[in-house]
Amino acid sequence: MTKPSVLFICTGNICRSPTAHALLLHKARLAGISIDVDSAAISDEERGNPPDPRSIAEARRRGIAMHAHCARQVRASDFERFDWIVGMTARHCAALRRLAPAGAAHKVHMLTEFAEADEGDVPDPWYGGQQAFVEAFDLIERGVDGLLARLVEPPTSAPARPPTR
Repeated sequence: MTKPSVLFICTGNICRSPTAHALLLHKARLAGISIDVDSAAISDEERGNPPDPRSIAEARRRGIAMHAHCARQVRASDFERFDWIVGMTARHCAALRRLAPAGAAHKVHMLTEFAEADEGDVPDPWYGGQQAFVEAFDLIERGVDGLLARLVEPPTSAPARPPTR
């Protein structure tokens, strides 16, 4: 079995998507699961920047290391490289589906699809204070937990055919 690959997407790749990236890596390591994870942005305005210090602080407070990260924009080649391309909002997912080459739109999902309850968009904490980062982290973690469970579940087999007479 090849290791799964996940690309997280947000607006600038400095708050939500690097948080999801760090969380999934951390949880996969704890579970002994090998996974390829990265993150990127819809926009190029933060390209080259590190994660927001408030994201780093919230991750550190929870024992999660945000490794060296440099914001980048999503590329067409990402649709070939990654099995799962996971946006933080419906708007991100719509933009990703427009960017997707033919036959690749099925790879696009919204993170909260994987949470126990559909919680809609992951709000951008950049516009709020530290509490906005706490709340975004909690929502991202619920989505990441569900995604990780989905990645490790055994593939379903085709339904058995009824016997022929």
